[in-house]
Amino acid sequence: MRASDTGTSTAFDPALTAGQANQRAAEALLRPDARRRRGRGAGLNIAGRYEVETREVFDDGWNSLDELPPFKTEVQVEKPRKIITRNESPDISFDRSINPYRGCEHGCVYCFARPSHSYMGLSAGLDFEARLFAKPDAARLLERELSKPGYQVQPIAIGTNTDPYQPIEREWRIMRQVLEVLEAANHPVGIVTKSALVTRDIDILERMAAKGLARVAMSVTTLDRKLARTMEPRAATPAKRLEAIRMLTQAGIPTSVMAAPMIPGLNDHELERILDSAQAAGASAASYVMLRLPHEVSPLFRDWLLRHYPDRYRRVMSLIRSMRGGKDYDAEFGKRMRGSGPYAWQIGRRFDLAAERLGLKRRKAQMRTDLFVPPKSDGVQLSLL
Repeated sequence: MRASDTGTSTAFDPALTAGQANQRAAEALLRPDARRRRGRGAGLNIAGRYEVETREVFDDGWNSLDELPPFKTEVQVEKPRKIITRNESPDISFDRSINPYRGCEHGCVYCFARPSHSYMGLSAGLDFEARLFAKPDAARLLERELSKPGYQVQPIAIGTNTDPYQPIEREWRIMRQVLEVLEAANHPVGIVTKSALVTRDIDILERMAAKGLARVAMSVTTLDRKLARTMEPRAATPAKRLEAIRMLTQAGIPTSVMAAPMIPGLNDHELERILDSAQAAGASAASYVMLRLPHEVSPLFRDWLLRHYPDRYRRVMSLIRSMRGGKDYDAEFGKRMRGSGPYAWQIGRRFDLAAERLGLKRRKAQMRTDLFVPPKSDGVQLSLL
């Protein structure tokens, strides 16, 4: 089934009874390839929307799938010509970003970045979290781009697509190299992550924050360890994320919490608890984002929901569609992050009240841009005088 830009077909599932949903979930957990998928978020490896052929793994009756090894993370080197990506989206607060990696080992089943793997001829499912691309030249490319005459300084966002502190960063250390370049140039940066590995770079971030050049947003989706384990199998536990907020704040690094994504009927009841816990850990601001299911993410999420929470399937999908004009997703700017309708309004109002009560609605201080010093990079023409 091919997803459209704004939603996917919904004809097959509203008729599912609770018993049918439970039966399908039981069958899914007994799939012969379930052992191979252990520790992964997606249960499918559907072909990307640009592929002309669809392939599916199935048992031929000889138990051949039992002989296949578990999915292992594979990392390929990607050599882009530029590292700074520009955007003009009217509902996003930044105009440039860096993604040190393509794909994400965290395996969050809801990740809106999954469809980007289709551009590589790979699946948004298991491929997205197991077949990764690293950009080891990122720091060198960044230095070259910052050195170009006429470069206009604005904060660079990192982690807005895939997490820069995903597990493979421990070995590749690309994010740290990028931060070293930004610190040397006094360039402002905003980081979004759900990994406690960000605390490894507190030494750099602390120095940058003292100059008004750095801030961090920690994504906390749930405080329920079981839900987090199934929904974000290789991300840091909720407790680790709260501890990371505490460590960053104690180091003087402005840190906010992102309750994202909020999934109606699944984790939205935790909204106030997430904000309470983050504020107690030292978070100084907060935001939230509603679940987004673009392109291939919709069938992946629905399959996951049927396997792990079949009793909630009909309610969750019904609420999602009530906020998306009857579709799984509405890509309209201004609505895609928040949704629309009574339920979306209710969640927004709850957030506003809780954030106001906790002092998390304060306006973020602007990061400085006047300290920027262009790096002297090889390959950039020097000025005559």
